[in-house]
Amino acid sequence: MDTNSFRSVQAPLRDRYKKDAKSAFLTLKAKGTLDDTTVTCKVETGRGLATAGIHPKCGGSGLYLCSGDMLLEALIACAGVSLKAAATMLDIPLKSAVVSAEGDVDLRGTLGVEDDVPVGFKEIRLYFDIETDAPKDRQDELLQLVERYCVVYHTLNNSPKFDVRMNAA
Repeated sequence: MDTNSFRSVQAPLRDRYKKDAKSAFLTLKAKGTLDDTTVTCKVETGRGLATAGIHPKCGGSGLYLCSGDMLLEALIACAGVSLKAAATMLDIPLKSAVVSAEGDVDLRGTLGVEDDVPVGFKEIRLYFDIETDAPKDRQDELLQLVERYCVVYHTLNNSPKFDVRMNAA
């Protein structure tokens, strides 16, 4: 998509959200169902079911998706879309682009081996390998826009308020 087409698609949305802030709010939802026979969760993705299970290094079979991998996949999906959108808006042609992420987890926390070891990612690294003729300053501007507008990046970097409830039938 070229810059003008992209801007023309977003312009009425930007105008509406500026005039009516409430119309800019979106509640995204996800749902998963636990399996009866395995330690897995079937997640409805909109494109089918994704079955998540325990990572093999925590005793899982390796037959199912790891939710930690899925988190990184969500990050690179959002960052990739943000990169493409920003490149389009800045009129920076990308000959190729690959987005990758990796994260470190200390499984002693996950398995409850050590009480003082936190559960979750200790560090996440996000990489953009791009091929472009744009000068370094334009590439830096591109990266700044991705960091500014990538929803998943911001969510991971600035923990949102959580509300966790158990609803018993």
